[in-house]
Amino acid sequence: MKCEEIREVMPDLATGLMEATPEISGHLSGCGACSAKLEEFQQTMALLDEWKAPEPSPYFDVRLRARLREEAGKPSAWLLWLRKPVLAVSLSLVMVASITLIRTDAGHGRDEQIAATFVAEPGTAVGDLQALDKNNELYSDFDLLDDLQVQSDVNANQ
Repeated sequence: MKCEEIREVMPDLATGLMEATPEISGHLSGCGACSAKLEEFQQTMALLDEWKAPEPSPYFDVRLRARLREEAGKPSAWLLWLRKPVLAVSLSLVMVASITLIRTDAGHGRDEQIAATFVAEPGTAVGDLQALDKNNELYSDFDLLDDLQVQSDVNANQ
């Protein structure tokens, strides 16, 4: 047998749960490292057999029950982890909904409000400029007609 195989069964050999086979005995008699390790295991197990567990304090049960009641009253850990993401998603949805509502409400009638606010009276300088801007394409066609009229007049005079 190899040393690795012996090390795997060494705790069982030291506690007496397993009897040494002829192969294991042969390896232990020939390998000083494995036999020394088995001796250390046996000494450790002997010390553990002598060890006595201390008696718990007389108030141990009372304190344990009180602690269990405290822990039962606390919310479970998964609820605490779940609370923050749910709160964040809810807040995000509220923000998106409010922004959408504000933009759609502001869009209705906004152009009419702007136009009504800035319309000047006809005959004033601002009113005339607004009329020119509004009818720019129409007036540009008149300019073409004027140019055609001037050219026809020039051709007629020649």
